[in-house]
Amino acid sequence: MLCDNCKKNEACIHITQINGNKKIDRYLCEDCAANYGEFIMQENSEDQPEVFSINDFLSGIFHNTPQAEETAEPVKSEEYTCPACGMTYMDFTRSGKIGCSKCYDTFRSKLEPLLRRIHGASKHNGKIPQRAGKMLNIQQELALLRKQIQEYITKEEYEKAAQVRDCIRRLENDIESKE
Repeated sequence: MLCDNCKKNEACIHITQINGNKKIDRYLCEDCAANYGEFIMQENSEDQPEVFSINDFLSGIFHNTPQAEETAEPVKSEEYTCPACGMTYMDFTRSGKIGCSKCYDTFRSKLEPLLRRIHGASKHNGKIPQRAGKMLNIQQELALLRKQIQEYITKEEYEKAAQVRDCIRRLENDIESKE
């Protein structure tokens, strides 16, 4: 499918814009989406276009975290500056973009509640293809059971640990038979 805007490049981004009761679907290429993402036109109640920045929208989300409201203490600047790229948390709230992979570790305490609120979870599990899904699900369940058996052993709940061990053996036998 070609880009709705330039009609030259392949569309790779789908944007749905809702104006009042109207729904507009747009399929854009990467370049047009980058230009389109800077400003979105939204009609207000007087039918006059109102322009707002995506960055303003994201910074509104970032500044309304419950953690930020609960703690009125000033944040130490050295704690919230990425050692790899030098990005500060304030830079992140202004741009809505992370500077590097180390930023996730540096800003973890602020990002996790934000991601949970926006996405419902702070860990991405991804989608599993139907064909490979059964095997991957079994492997994920095995990893979970191995953690669980360690917890039972540390709590000295050996009967429950034995039940989990038997379950692990059954799943491992299933994997061997399928291979």
